[in-house]
Amino acid sequence: MCGFVGFTNQIDNAGQVVEAMMDAIRHRGPDASGKYVDGDIALGHRRLSIIDVSAQGNQPLYSEDGKLVLCFNGEIYNFMDIRRELEEKGYRFATNTDSEVLIYGYREYGTELLNKLRGMFAFVIWDKETKTLFGARDFFGIKPLYYAQMNGTFLFGSEIKAFLKHPAFDKQLNTAALEEYLTFQYSAMDETFFKGVYKLPPAHYFLYKDGKLEIHRYWDVHFQPDETPTLDQWVKAISEVFHDSVKAHKIADVEVGSFLSSGVDSSYVAAIADVDKTFTVGFGKDERYNEIGWAKNFSKAIGKKNYSKVIEPEEYWGELEHIQYQMDEPLADPAAIALYFVCGLAAEQLKVVLSGEGADEIFGGYNVYSEPNATAYDKLPRSVRRTIGSVAEHLPAKRGVNFFVRKGKDLEERFIGNAYMFTPEQRKALLKIRTDAPDPQKLTAHYYKRVQDADEVTKMQYLDLHMWMAGDILLKADKMSMAHSLELRVPFLDKKVMGLAEKIPTRFRVTRKEVTDEHTPYITKYAMRLAAKQDTPQETAKTAAKKKLGFPVPIRVWLKEDKYYNIVRSCFEGAAAKAFFHTEQLVRLLDDHRDGKADNSRKIWTVFMFLTWYHVYFETMN
Repeated sequence: MCGFVGFTNQIDNAGQVVEAMMDAIRHRGPDASGKYVDGDIALGHRRLSIIDVSAQGNQPLYSEDGKLVLCFNGEIYNFMDIRRELEEKGYRFATNTDSEVLIYGYREYGTELLNKLRGMFAFVIWDKETKTLFGARDFFGIKPLYYAQMNGTFLFGSEIKAFLKHPAFDKQLNTAALEEYLTFQYSAMDETFFKGVYKLPPAHYFLYKDGKLEIHRYWDVHFQPDETPTLDQWVKAISEVFHDSVKAHKIADVEVGSFLSSGVDSSYVAAIADVDKTFTVGFGKDERYNEIGWAKNFSKAIGKKNYSKVIEPEEYWGELEHIQYQMDEPLADPAAIALYFVCGLAAEQLKVVLSGEGADEIFGGYNVYSEPNATAYDKLPRSVRRTIGSVAEHLPAKRGVNFFVRKGKDLEERFIGNAYMFTPEQRKALLKIRTDAPDPQKLTAHYYKRVQDADEVTKMQYLDLHMWMAGDILLKADKMSMAHSLELRVPFLDKKVMGLAEKIPTRFRVTRKEVTDEHTPYITKYAMRLAAKQDTPQETAKTAAKKKLGFPVPIRVWLKEDKYYNIVRSCFEGAAAKAFFHTEQLVRLLDDHRDGKADNSRKIWTVFMFLTWYHVYFETMN
């Protein structure tokens, strides 16, 4: 795992500038650094050595004839297979790294190389002869890649903060991204919070030549249920493909550990990974916020040692600015901070850790996926539900009323992902500024269009795979692990695992009570839970049905305490808040929450995290 930066060279001190950019992302690779600079381009790389830890693996890496230059971040798990194939074609390798297969693979296959890869990656290859820059990002968006065209310069790299070191960079806030963020809780647009800076979407590559940028998609998820296999056959297939993925994700020349919460995903990983160490964090002694006791018992049952940490409130709040700095863009997911601490805990012991991200999206694990056709009310004619919903929208918001509002809308109108903070109407009323941000449905519409003939569960999964997972789940996984120079690997997010999952019928992903005999109306990730149960020690197998907490954070409790209430209120009444928001509305949200009139904790946190991020990048940094 590493980080890289670069730019098309039109400045005299390119070497010094690329060094400064590399220093900004040193945390991504403290083991080694390297750069390449010529009259056309500057490339810089920071290395965290995992495979071939010798200096042979340092980057930039060059082809034998010196005409191709590579900077790579990630891991290619099938690199030995590709290497053997290329060697049979006459290519000679100078290192034992996975990186080198990208150079000769690109020379042999061009952009078709991408569909041969199995792994997580972001990389660029500079062709000195054709003066073409090729860049690509992995299938799911596990590794980040940003770019910007500013003042005649093309900038690219693993983190936006490096761009700030370049003289051509023009730092401006993208207010449209702010308005969308208030709804999604993460940066939901391709253009980031920095105006003119973009994320290369997952499963896309770019070609940059003569000042022109082309972007192409090379892969996508295709849910095509196969009704032929039985449930038992699907369970067996899941077990086999996941064992294979975990084995591939353990390839390393250094020790590998595993994160562990009380949910089935990380437990499944830890149970079959055969690592020596697991890592868990929690808050206080309340079992709603602390999974440490459970994790220690589970680790003991599988014969592993668990390392744990209780995060004190002062620690959590004390790291908020640093965490938002590491994130590059504001993220309002409270679990990101918990993830930061568990990454720090693991980094004290090792360089690589396995984690359970992605299982919910690909196997159908979120509770909201059980919502379609879950009640008798869903069987009423659509026209009746829409009429009742329209009336309910004009009533004061409460649990029963909200049910009728949601059921009166089509899926494409009501579901934008796992978080829905402020409605378009609410965010416009809250914001003092006016932006050109599109309605949230315009951001989700083209994803829904691609699966317009699928059932509602599949539609939700497809949307989450492309927006929520990349924008929230994987963003925090990469940035929080890299903040501690830790490589985080996600064996659920494997091309072979996805290839199987997209064939599983919906009824084996989200299943009715009468099928499962469980105590809940539906069981999510049904087939995967059964596979996990087979691979989990008998005394701990109940984790397959346990409700996941996922390093939960008690912010709703903290925001009622004077100390933290006052911190947030001071921020909500500060200069930045007054520039963007109607602050009296912010304070009302905070007061109503403290007084128990409403649980506004997530909305409060969304605004507070933006203001914290803004303070770091626009009020503190030059």
